[in-house]
Amino acid sequence: MIINTSSINGLRGNETLIDYAATKGAVLALTYSLAQALQDRGIRVDCVAPGAGLDAADPCHLRRRAGRLVRQPGADGPGRRPDEIVPSYVFFASGRILSYYSGEVLAPIGGETLPG
Repeated sequence: MIINTSSINGLRGNETLIDYAATKGAVLALTYSLAQALQDRGIRVDCVAPGAGLDAADPCHLRRRAGRLVRQPGADGPGRRPDEIVPSYVFFASGRILSYYSGEVLAPIGGETLPG
């Protein structure tokens, strides 16, 4: 079993963190590709793409305003703490789901919705 970590920015992009969003999008493509490539070996590959602001070092909680990067409002809201993200990893690591999930992405983003 492989569990990758991406970001909500890999799913929906980010106008101020273009390079970061692109690399996290690449992690998603890697997850999908590895899930297909390793399926015959019985190896599951899934991904967790958490929302912004897990810690102060996470660049996802920043937004550009008036030419400066500033803290995004609500970055400390639901779905923003590590203890709220961990269950996604536990779910994928569970032996109970066996082969039912592979090439899947969970996006714990604190009640927000994804566009599109």
